[in-house]
Amino acid sequence: MDKDVKRQTIEEFRGHETDTGSAVVQIAVLSRRIKHLEGHCVANRKDHSSRRGLITMVERRKKLLKYLHRQDADRFKQVKQELSIR
Repeated sequence: MDKDVKRQTIEEFRGHETDTGSAVVQIAVLSRRIKHLEGHCVANRKDHSSRRGLITMVERRKKLLKYLHRQDADRFKQVKQELSIR
């Protein structure tokens, strides 16, 4: 994932001017990285270390989504819809 894509994702999902690490921003950045890595894993089926990293990122995003759901259910639904997460 390119730095510009990450910067654009942060700008799109941040709550205020200096927000770079809130749960929503972290979920969005992880989602973009997951989508990027999924394509790599499809093309390179024997790359098990990347697959392990993908699974780790999915689990981290799952924990952040669980936290967001506990804190703000409306924002949770909105983020899931915007990022098209199941």
